[in-house]
Amino acid sequence: MSLMSLEDFTDHVGQKIGTSRWFVLDQAKIDLFANVTEDHQFIHVDSGLAAETPFGTTIAHGFLTLSMLSAMSYDSIPRIEGVTVGINYGFDKIRFITPVTSGSRVRAHFTLTATNTEKSSEITNFFEVRVEIDGNDCPALVAEWISRHYF
Repeated sequence: MSLMSLEDFTDHVGQKIGTSRWFVLDQAKIDLFANVTEDHQFIHVDSGLAAETPFGTTIAHGFLTLSMLSAMSYDSIPRIEGVTVGINYGFDKIRFITPVTSGSRVRAHFTLTATNTEKSSEITNFFEVRVEIDGNDCPALVAEWISRHYF
C-alpha cells in the first residue's frame, strides 16, 4: 500500500481515498467464521435448508462481511508516514443492506469524511464505507467507521 504524508492524507477529506481488491466470501470462509463465532444458523451453513429461503443458497454472516473491512482497508487506504500503530475506534453506523451469497466477490470503497488531530501523537479518521457485491447494484453494507492511528 502507498505511503502518504499526514498533510496529503488530510487533504483527501471529502474524497474517495481507496477501493479494495475483490475478496471472495466462499463457503469455506463462511464455515470458518461460523466455527469461530459459534454462529451456525442454517442460513449460513446448511445449503439444503438455505436453498429453500428467498436467497436460494447460504449467505455470509453480516459480521463476516463487516470483519473483512480490516483486510479491505489494508488493501486500499494509503498509510500515513510516521504512524506506528492503528486501531479500530468504532462505528457510528452500520447497516447490512443486501445479503452476500456464498461464493460472491465483495470489495470496499472508502471515503475519508473527516479527521481529527487534536493531539500531535494521534489522528482519528472517519470513513464512509460501502461494500459492493460484484454484479449487484445494492451494497452489502454501508458503515461510518472510525479508526485511530498513533505516531
